[in-house]
Amino acid sequence: QVQLVESGGGLVQAGGSLRLSCAASGLTFSKSAMGWFRQAPGKGREFTGAISWSGGTTYTNSVKGRFTISRDNAKNTVYLQMNSLKPEDTAVYYCAADTSYSIFLRSSSGSYAHWGQGTQVTVSS
Repeated sequence: QVQLVESGGGLVQAGGSLRLSCAASGLTFSKSAMGWFRQAPGKGREFTGAISWSGGTTYTNSVKGRFTISRDNAKNTVYLQMNSLKPEDTAVYYCAADTSYSIFLRSSSGSYAHWGQGTQVTVSS
């Protein structure tokens, strides 16, 4: 029933920007915290950032100041704006929904019940 569909990935040069989108359906989006995770080949899934249902955000240190998460509740869509991209940012990026109605943003992948299929981001040097 719940579907999350990422889009916007691609190939970009170091220093460039990309904007990822995640369209959600089948859940009460306006009351769901939304997280972004990424996974590089051979590595575990890493928390990137999250946005609460009220609009508060948090980010992992490696992307802080470069990435911005926002949401448009009217469109049931969450965005990940990525600026000053580095080759180390290369990964498959996933959006995830936390429907627990928690007042806290959670960074553990196990805290998110629903996941998108992922979109590939490749940053060349």
